[in-house]
Amino acid sequence: MEPERLRRRLGSAFRLRGLLLRADALKYLTEALQSVSEVELDNVIENVIDAVEKQPLSSNMIEQSTVEAAVQECSQASDETILSMTNFPVPNLFGTARDKAELFRERYSILQQRTHRHELFTPSAVVAHPDDSRSKFQLKTIETLLGNTTKVGEVIVLGMITQLKEGKFFLEDPTGVVQLDLSKAISFFYDFHSGLYTESCFVLAEGWYEDEVFHVNAFGFPPTEPSATTRGFYGNVNFFGGPSSASVKASAKLKQLEDENEDAMFVFLSDVWLDQAEVLEKLHTMFSGYSSAPPTCFFFCGNFSSAPYGKNQIQSLKGSLKALADIICEYPSIHKSSRFVFVPGPEDPGPGSILPRPPLAENITEEFRQLVPFSVFTTNPCRIQYCTQEIIIFREDLVNKMCRNCVRFPNSNMDIPNHFVKTILSQGHLTPLPLYVSPVYWAYDYALRVYPVPDMLVIADKYDPFTVTNTDCLCINPGSFPRSGFSFKVFYPSNKTVEDR
Repeated sequence: MEPERLRRRLGSAFRLRGLLLRADALKYLTEALQSVSEVELDNVIENVIDAVEKQPLSSNMIEQSTVEAAVQECSQASDETILSMTNFPVPNLFGTARDKAELFRERYSILQQRTHRHELFTPSAVVAHPDDSRSKFQLKTIETLLGNTTKVGEVIVLGMITQLKEGKFFLEDPTGVVQLDLSKAISFFYDFHSGLYTESCFVLAEGWYEDEVFHVNAFGFPPTEPSATTRGFYGNVNFFGGPSSASVKASAKLKQLEDENEDAMFVFLSDVWLDQAEVLEKLHTMFSGYSSAPPTCFFFCGNFSSAPYGKNQIQSLKGSLKALADIICEYPSIHKSSRFVFVPGPEDPGPGSILPRPPLAENITEEFRQLVPFSVFTTNPCRIQYCTQEIIIFREDLVNKMCRNCVRFPNSNMDIPNHFVKTILSQGHLTPLPLYVSPVYWAYDYALRVYPVPDMLVIADKYDPFTVTNTDCLCINPGSFPRSGFSFKVFYPSNKTVEDR
């Protein structure tokens, strides 16, 4: 590889880990890795950085002696040289180190593109009046700030809030990382002031840079973008998923079917504790009320047990599902006409709390599926395509978790649901939280994206029920069925309205 290109890759790789190479250290590494093949280079660089981070570092500026020790350690570990790396990586559900880096890089790229398309950040091709250009803002990268030795004022940077040292916050983007001074930070831009600012969320930070510190005057989220605007740039590409490579939102036939089927109805319930006799009794009452006009689909979100049962949980859940199937079979009209979708909760049997969660195991649901053929046990989150409408359903107790992890709690008069919905849609992601707070399978982070904005977002949370519309997206929380007085939400797709029951 060409020395100049290798130097750029080394510098970029170290910056992504919050490290900076001195000139002599960069020169040494460039010479040491000159003969490494393109295929092996990324793995070699990752191993060197890991070895560097194991050493006691007084700052993020890496000296040549530190790099030399890291290279020597890698060489000894491989029995031959640093260049002998495996060519047969074992498939891993948790992904590779590159997957973790790509996870945040892709989130950043999506938000950067969206921000540049916003009218406040898009320079006019022709300025009709000299004053028109003054309302435009220009994004700067952190690399631009780090390259200055003098004070840089009035800049806006898009980056991710991180806490690399306890009690000290930093702003990070693909070009570098800079320490933040938040003592004067306030919300800014009348359109973007609301939200829950958590660690690992991306923000637009406005302020000045001096003495290697970025002093923040104001914080704001990247502007949200309606689905129609996004599709105007990307055409008929299917971002949502499903069998078709093209989006079905533009289908005239499906739109006609959607409008004509005025009786279509979706029922959403969360925390359906099937081990509680009172819950089964209320479900009995609900099915009885809908037996004359069966809904199109019932969406049952976990947890499906009121408390973990340890080694007996699976057997108990199988019995509870059998009881629910028996109740459904008592109403032939619902049994034959309605569909049933089950979304697992955080405490249901499965591989821990890492997202996305797989469906409930087949050995648990087998008997239920035989009794109720029109049932689907899906992942969490899951995506539903109804005619031209895109619906995302996510079961997670997220509201309180995000409030607990706020860098600065909102001081406006808006209520928490509006702040919460604004944050999710602005971030384009269901869990804008640190990975140690909300773990994600690195290689499957794309399953949690909310981009383009769907028609409907269902966040099944134990927080109080709410219905919020933001950026042409209807966001609802049915609330906990047992805790909220057995209330639930009903959605009518033909006119996109929601009723509380």
